[in-house]
Amino acid sequence: KELHEFEGIKNHRDLLKYIKNEKGRRKKAYIFIDEIQDIIDFEKALRSLQAEGNDDLYCTGSNSNLLSGELATVLSGRYIELRMFGLSYAEFIQFHELKNTQETLMMYVKYGGLPYLIHLPLEDEIIYDYLRNIYSSILYKDIIRRYSIRNAVFLEQLVNYLGSNIGSLVSAKKISDYLKSQKTQLSTSVVINYLNYLATAFFVFKVPRTDVLGKKIFENNEKYYFEDLGLRHSILGYKQKDIGQVLENLIFLHLKIAGYQVYVGKMKNKEIDFVCQRRGEKLYVQVAYTIDNQKTHDREFGNLLAIKDNHRKIVVSMDEMIGGGYEGIEHLHVRDFLMETAP
Repeated sequence: KELHEFEGIKNHRDLLKYIKNEKGRRKKAYIFIDEIQDIIDFEKALRSLQAEGNDDLYCTGSNSNLLSGELATVLSGRYIELRMFGLSYAEFIQFHELKNTQETLMMYVKYGGLPYLIHLPLEDEIIYDYLRNIYSSILYKDIIRRYSIRNAVFLEQLVNYLGSNIGSLVSAKKISDYLKSQKTQLSTSVVINYLNYLATAFFVFKVPRTDVLGKKIFENNEKYYFEDLGLRHSILGYKQKDIGQVLENLIFLHLKIAGYQVYVGKMKNKEIDFVCQRRGEKLYVQVAYTIDNQKTHDREFGNLLAIKDNHRKIVVSMDEMIGGGYEGIEHLHVRDFLMETAP
């Protein structure tokens, strides 16, 4: 729909007419439509084509518009959604024809995994200028315009808050209280709505907490991670002091790309960074920048040792000298983890 030749396809009737003319007498066609959300009532056309049952349909488009509740209602049970992520670390290496080195890892950490970066020189000024444009497009097109948001300034403040609090438990009340301290009055319900808008637009992930010893899912104090670290850095800047938070976001993203359902684990007074499930497989992951003292060692390994089951448990860090593991808990360098558990 970005091409001029399809400008005349404005609504579902135009789309059906175009497909009918192009298809001619053929009984079966493979139909590919990109930016389908720019066609008014496109889901009506899809439902009609699907009812005829002769064609294969493939549709792509802008996140929050394409995957709206209306589409799910109209085509309920009759479509398969394929969620697209940015590049994994292994894909980043392949895309940019790089080697698996510490320098390459830090490039991935700094710039993120948006595929279009292959067309740009990997330089801060150019990359972050491009990413800021992507951020603005998501914010204004997929959130502000779609949900008729009036307080755009607060939405940007909220993004900054989340970017500064990666890996911290976040609640709407905590944000609301923080705003009051900054002389800004917004109700908890408004904060909740804005958080949901950011998650619906695939800008951030909302990650619930689960009780490791049971099956309870806690309904407040979630954690939020960015869908792309490059986008986060284009807003707040890339700072070495944030490396611990950034690594946690990086590992979370990798687990999602690898197909895991991911939760934050709670076990009495201990916290497990990630409790992961995939096709009956369970995995526990702790993330630390470095294990450079006994206190950090006892916390990261001790939290996992407190879980009395036989599922795989891994501590991931940036330590160059890693001696294997501790009492059955594996210890992997970030690069090894990203390559070993590649999707």
